[in-house]
Amino acid sequence: MSSPPDPELREILARTRTIAVLGAHTDPNKPACYVPDYLHDAGYIVRAVNPVFAGRRMWDATCVGALTDLGLAPGELDLLDVFRRPEFLLGHVPEILAVKPKVVWLQLGIRHGEFARTLRDAGIVVVEDRCTLAEHRRLGLPRREA
Repeated sequence: MSSPPDPELREILARTRTIAVLGAHTDPNKPACYVPDYLHDAGYIVRAVNPVFAGRRMWDATCVGALTDLGLAPGELDLLDVFRRPEFLLGHVPEILAVKPKVVWLQLGIRHGEFARTLRDAGIVVVEDRCTLAEHRRLGLPRREA
């Protein structure tokens, strides 16, 4: 199954308020840093998830080591933005299903059929091989208001 068409992508980004970034990074030259920077500046609440940086302040919140450390009930997370190589994705399935985000968005170059099927079977929308920053700009979405 392919990623959603433009009207659905526009709706996803328009209704999203909170984004967790799996694989967030502090290096401004890495997409896992500058893409969430852009999303934060665009008005989204961005929460960093990376055990390497757990405890550091990133995008106005403390980075956590796992999705389950976000303290969100299942269904409260609007979008999970994934910056992990495909070979690591299946290892994240249990924590993703525990948090049950509305949307799991795999960044540009990231695809994994079994991972995507598993999440879709659990009722989670999956976007593969798309950059949230590029799509937000391409679709002409405005900055979110608080």
